[in-house]
Amino acid sequence: MTKRFFLPSPVRWLLPVVLVLLFVAIVFWLPWQARQLESTERQEQLIADTLWVEQSIRFQLGRHEEGLRSLANDIAGGRLAPGEVQQRLARMLKNGAELKSVLQLAPDGRVLAASAPAPVAPDSHVALSQASLMAQERARRSRNPIYAEPEPRLAAGGAAPALEMELYFPVYRGEEWLGSLVATFQLGSLLDEMVPWWFAQDNQISLLDRDDNVLARRTSAGPGHGVYTHKRALDLPGATITLMTDSVKAEPKLLPNLLVGSVVALSLALLWSLFALWGHISRRLAAEGELRQQMAFRTAMENSLVTGLRARDLEGRITYVNPAFCQMVGYPAEELIGRLPPMPYWAPDVMAEYQQRLAGVLAGSFTPEFETLFQRPDGTRIPVLIFESPLVDKEGRHTGYMGSILDISDRKRMEELNRQHQEKLQASARLATMGEIASMLAHELNQPLAAISSYTTGALNVLARGGDAATLKPALEQAGAQAQRAGAIIRSVHEFVKNRESERQDVALQSMLDSIHALIELQARQHQVSLQVELPAALPQVRADRMLIEQVLLNLTRNAIEAMADVPPLQRVLRVVAHHDAPAAQVVVQVIDHGHGIPQDVAERLFSPFFSTKAEGMGMGLNICRTAIEFHGGTLSHRGNPQGGTIFTFTLPVAGGV
Repeated sequence: MTKRFFLPSPVRWLLPVVLVLLFVAIVFWLPWQARQLESTERQEQLIADTLWVEQSIRFQLGRHEEGLRSLANDIAGGRLAPGEVQQRLARMLKNGAELKSVLQLAPDGRVLAASAPAPVAPDSHVALSQASLMAQERARRSRNPIYAEPEPRLAAGGAAPALEMELYFPVYRGEEWLGSLVATFQLGSLLDEMVPWWFAQDNQISLLDRDDNVLARRTSAGPGHGVYTHKRALDLPGATITLMTDSVKAEPKLLPNLLVGSVVALSLALLWSLFALWGHISRRLAAEGELRQQMAFRTAMENSLVTGLRARDLEGRITYVNPAFCQMVGYPAEELIGRLPPMPYWAPDVMAEYQQRLAGVLAGSFTPEFETLFQRPDGTRIPVLIFESPLVDKEGRHTGYMGSILDISDRKRMEELNRQHQEKLQASARLATMGEIASMLAHELNQPLAAISSYTTGALNVLARGGDAATLKPALEQAGAQAQRAGAIIRSVHEFVKNRESERQDVALQSMLDSIHALIELQARQHQVSLQVELPAALPQVRADRMLIEQVLLNLTRNAIEAMADVPPLQRVLRVVAHHDAPAAQVVVQVIDHGHGIPQDVAERLFSPFFSTKAEGMGMGLNICRTAIEFHGGTLSHRGNPQGGTIFTFTLPVAGGV
């Protein structure tokens, strides 16, 4: 006897009810979804069209800006007569229907030229509003075109006020401000000219100020308003204007979509479900295969990296390391993954730094890039550079931090070798400098030594004749003064040539000049050069390595003195001047001579290593000077002296960064 299988009674009626409810839900959901898609498409189309209109308006305004720029350049270059300026302004007005007028204003507000028809007569003065004055001043200071905030202007004959916007374009000849070019736009005409008819037919277009007040509007009739809208800032320098579009299209109707959607859904549901299931299975199998390939490729790529990778969760626990990181720290992955701080590769002497940085990470603040030390199990310490960034999952949640670690041991060794090389090169340059002035140094020391000998011989003669102590005192005082003079020269040389570690400190420029004043005076007297030092009393201290800057000053002054060897004695004046550049937080120093100057072919190679115009020179002096100044974050440059000679200029940072 064959047994038959029957579904339980509740299941027999529940299954049809579920299917009916599902069918009804689909019948209503599909048209609603279609309606939503259509609504979204209309909104996206409105946004795209608004962007196109905004770009068209901005392009037209940019075209006028370029026209004013070209005219300003021609005026500054003196290539236009006054009548030609008038003609150019008239052409600009004719080519832009949105333009009301174009004026050329002098710095005092007097009209130099105006487009026709002009609202004011030439040579008259224009009364500018507060917004216009602010825009003109901003344009003058920035040397860039600035728009004034739109404001109503009374029309002729007592008509309603029209909203206008002014563009101020400064005219400069070098550093001299020649006035401004002022273009006045009618906002209503701007919309009429720049908005195409097909867009205005379906949309209401408005220009709004920063408070969303309507400046100009081009209206269009239709069933809907306020359903599809979009705002787009025009991004005009100096003025805040927003382009707003309001579509006249109403929301899509639901009933037509309901009928169409129901027929299509009932006809294609079964066939679509079969093909969809087959396609889904095929895509899933293909996606799984691609995922396996990508995982294999990613694993191979990570294993071949020389950059260490480390992932941590929000508690600081290591969740991932790659083989390069394990090789870098000397620990296998199984000893690192899942471990909480402190980590075994942390160096003991920088443990406080690790703990402080970890506390910042746990508090939600991290350093994107920093250098630190790792220590391997055998005690080897390696300097590393770490780049860290947040880890965010697919739902946008912050789950941890990902770090990229670079072993910078080789870079540190190269930096140390380079530093030692620079120190040796600077020491060699100082010795070479002292070698060049050795003969002058011997002559300078010979004078106080001869005087000392003369005074002591005279003192001995007085003693031999039985003279008293009062007679000996002047001679001995003179001998002591000459000994102090010789000692000062010897101390200056010793301080300049001795080798020491580079050390930055807050130091006054006057103090550094005083330290090498004897050496500079020694060379100046040898060549009959007059030295003038002009330093302001309120000149701030600089943050610098004293020895390096003294070497720069000595090299530059020596070159300046030698450059004036062939000029008449009265013109041999060496000036060292300085001033405080407060905005840049720098002290600017200039060494000025009146010598033969620097030819163009020499100037191109002036700072090149081993290039020298002196037969006995090494060709490293100016190159070392530039390296020393750039080491301090400054610049070293030169230019011709308008009175003859050369001006070398270098900058140093102000102590404390103020």
